[in-house]
Amino acid sequence: MNPDSSLPQLGQWQGFEDVQRLQEKQLPQTVSWAANSPFYRSRLNPANLPTSISDLASLPLTTKQDLRDNYPWGMLAVPKERLATYHESSGTAGQPTPSYYTSEDWVDLAERFARKWIGFSESDIFLVRTPYALMLTGHLAHAAGRLRGATVVPGDNRSLAMPYARVVRVLHDLGVTLTWAVATEYLLWAAAAAAAGHRPGSDFPALRALFTGGEPLTDVRRQRISRIWGVPVIEEYGSTETGSLAGECPDGRLHLWADRALFEVYDPKTGTVRSEGEGQLVVTPLFREAMPLLRYNLEDDVSVSYRDCACGWNLPTVRVFGRAAFGYRVGSTTVAQHQLEELVFALPDSYGVLFWRARVEPDRLRVEIEVSQEHREAARAELAASVRSVIGVDAEVVGLPPGSLVPAAVLTSMPDVVKPRSLFGPDEDWDKALLYY
Repeated sequence: MNPDSSLPQLGQWQGFEDVQRLQEKQLPQTVSWAANSPFYRSRLNPANLPTSISDLASLPLTTKQDLRDNYPWGMLAVPKERLATYHESSGTAGQPTPSYYTSEDWVDLAERFARKWIGFSESDIFLVRTPYALMLTGHLAHAAGRLRGATVVPGDNRSLAMPYARVVRVLHDLGVTLTWAVATEYLLWAAAAAAAGHRPGSDFPALRALFTGGEPLTDVRRQRISRIWGVPVIEEYGSTETGSLAGECPDGRLHLWADRALFEVYDPKTGTVRSEGEGQLVVTPLFREAMPLLRYNLEDDVSVSYRDCACGWNLPTVRVFGRAAFGYRVGSTTVAQHQLEELVFALPDSYGVLFWRARVEPDRLRVEIEVSQEHREAARAELAASVRSVIGVDAEVVGLPPGSLVPAAVLTSMPDVVKPRSLFGPDEDWDKALLYY
C-alpha cells in the first residue's frame, strides 16, 4: 500500500468551491466504474451516464435493502480476481450486507482513517480493539496504522483470547500510545484497570489518545472518558459499506471527507434532498472501484453544515445522531438514549457511576445504575430529579452495587483458550476435546 498516493490530501484546497471541483472531476470515473456492476447496469443508461453532481441527482437512492437483495456479488464492478477483501456489516436485519474492496480501494480507505489530527507515527503502539471478523472496522484501523508505520496490536473484541484483563495488561506492559474501540469499551477498560490495581489516569503514561467510533457518543460521556484516562477522545464516523466518512479536527468538530465522497441529506418525510441540514446521510464514495455506490442512503440521522471551522480544513461538518435519535414513548413523552446518557454522566465523577441501563414501558421508566453504597442514595435522588426536570418523566432510579451490571468476573477473568486436541492423558479433562475456543 503506497502512502504517497495521488488521492486528494488535506490542505490541497482553499475552500468549499475547490472541494466541489475535486468532486466534479472524479465523478465521471466513479459513475463509469458503477456501470460495470450488474445492479447499476440496470439503472444507468450507458449512452447517457451522469457526468455532474446535478446529473447524479436524477438517480434514485441506493438503499441497504438493495445491497442485501444483491448479495453476494450483484454490486461487484471488477473481476473477482482483483478483490483484496470481502466484508459484511454488523446490521441486525437478518440478511447479509456485503462489501468488497480492491487493493487500490484500500489505499483510499486507510488514508481516510489515518487523518487523525493527533497523528500516527513509527513510534506509536496502536491497540485495535474492534471486531476483525467480516466487519471492516478492525482491518481498517490496522491498515491505517501500518500505513503510517505504527506497531499494531490486533486486539479484536469478539475473541476469548483477548479478555479485559489481558487488554489492561497489554495497555500497561506494552506502553500502548493509541487505541481504537467503541466508547463503552473505554469505561470497561477503566473498571478492569481498577480491578487490577491500576489507576487509569496515571498508570498508563504512554497513552496519547483514544480513538472511538461505532456508537453514538454524547459530549458529556466523551468528557468523562477523557477525564478518566487523562487523554483526548477522538471521534470517527463511517461504516463497513463505505469506510471512514468523517473525522474529528483539533477544534473538536467532525468533518466529512468531502474530497473523497459526495454527501447529501435526505428528508424521508418529504423525499427532498439537500446539501446540508438535518436528515439521513446519503453518500457517493468517489474512489471506490470494486463496489461503487451512487447516492447510498446510510439511514443515519445527521445534521450537515458548511459553516467555516477554525481548523481551516474547509470541509463540511456533521453531527451524527444515528440510532440515538430513536426513542420510546413513556406516556406522552419520547425518551431517547442520548438524553439519559447525558444525565447519567452529568452525575459527579466522585460517585463513580460508569454503567447503567434503562427500560421504557408505556407508563413508567426504570433506570439502574451501578454505584457504591456511600453515594447510592445521592446518585439515585439526583438522577431521578434531573430526568424529571429535563425529560419530563418520573423515573424509578435504582442504585445497584458495583458488579451487578458488569460482573467482576468479566473484568478480571482469563478464560482458557483451548486448541483442537483429541488425545488426552489419564489425569486430563478430555471433555475439552470438542471445545474449539
